Amino acid sequence: MPSAPSNRPDRDETPVRDRGDACPGALRLHTADDGALARVRVPAGVLSARQAYALADAAERLGDGALDITSRGNLQLRGLGGGCGGELAALLDAAGLLPAPAHERVRNVVASPLSGLDGRGHLDVQPLVRELDALLCASERATALSGRFLFALDDGRGDMAGLGADVMLLAEPGGTRVRVLLGEQTLTVGRQDGARALLLAAEAFLDAADAGGTRAWRVRELPPEYAVSRQELARRLGDAGIAAGAGAGAGAGADASPGASVLPRSGPGPDAVPAARGQDADVAAGPGRGGEPATPVPGVVHGARGAASLHVGVALGRMRVAQWRLLARTAETYGTGELRVTPWRGVVLPGVPGALLPGLADAGLVTGPDSPWTGVGACTGRPGCAKSLADVRADATARIAAGAGGLPVYWSGCERRCGHPQGAWVDVVATGDGRYDLTAPGVPRHTVPLTELADALAAARTDPTDPTERPTK
Repeated sequence: MPSAPSNRPDRDETPVRDRGDACPGALRLHTADDGALARVRVPAGVLSARQAYALADAAERLGDGALDITSRGNLQLRGLGGGCGGELAALLDAAGLLPAPAHERVRNVVASPLSGLDGRGHLDVQPLVRELDALLCASERATALSGRFLFALDDGRGDMAGLGADVMLLAEPGGTRVRVLLGEQTLTVGRQDGARALLLAAEAFLDAADAGGTRAWRVRELPPEYAVSRQELARRLGDAGIAAGAGAGAGAGADASPGASVLPRSGPGPDAVPAARGQDADVAAGPGRGGEPATPVPGVVHGARGAASLHVGVALGRMRVAQWRLLARTAETYGTGELRVTPWRGVVLPGVPGALLPGLADAGLVTGPDSPWTGVGACTGRPGCAKSLADVRADATARIAAGAGGLPVYWSGCERRCGHPQGAWVDVVATGDGRYDLTAPGVPRHTVPLTELADALAAARTDPTDPTERPTK
């Protein structure tokens, strides 16, 4: 099924960069209005309970006592003191969260968070994630990647296809072969070669970016004449001893899982920002609708032979340390000791039984798909961001029930729209005069007073693919 019309803002797809990428990391802190910000890359969002406790300690001792989940399943600490960089680095290193300091900003890897847990998908991609991360950390060439370059590994269910990755692995039926996608090019390789093929594809992008002279950060930013061809990609893989076959071309192919597709070349990714955009490039974005790949919903995840896991959502992607410690303790005591942070502001707890959901709900976490928080996202807004024109989180919270269960809605404090979702969504942008500009599929951009915004949101969030008549304003 084709996706519903998108209302993503137009961007220049081939910018010429005049400076290096200033994307924040765990060692390169960003100064915001509420203090310094650190972004800790967690490949595929997977971390141990011990590592989760370490992050909670860092947020409590050095920051504002909260953690943010980003649109790539990474974690952010805010409100850090300007002189805490060394102490933070030591704490993260002791927890095993800085395996290669020179590479810490390029470990941008997302993967199907339920892979290996619910019996869906063609292949458990978690071993490939670990292999890719090890290869990245060992590659000197990989340090040239932008902090915005994104790897994605999809186990065949199609949940990664909407995240705007630069290089993606998509498992094929049977699980013995995987597709490697770079821009519009697709090749198939054996699953044992998947991680190496992803790194080689990223290196091909780096060479093309050097040749193009635009200092591109993302694959879609390459000038068309410098885009990597399928023949060039196949040659590189062959030189590395990887046998590659033709992919499915410019579509998902007859044997793809529902919703699976090649990477889009147009439209910004969740962190695609102009050179001047700020630290929230990678903040959480909501799940898509209207034919886009299904994403995990909060609740019990049923696996094989009666096994269960839990997926809980985090309202606006922000947790107090008490909530985070509760998740870590639950994973350690009742599950496998692992947490998987998702790109949709959630956390999966493998092996944890459903009987524990009520306690997590009592702690303020989202435990069911009917929660009004499902599909609602926002940038940092005031007072944390100097560029924001409104306290968007407070405004979103006050109108949280408007259109619950409909299209995702994303609140932005300014035109930069840091962290906006992919696909079809309701775009709500502060104007600075107590009003918001609202745009949605089928709803042209118009300005709405704050007092009328709840009704306007409820109408705009109606799925445009619904055969019933769309409400009018």
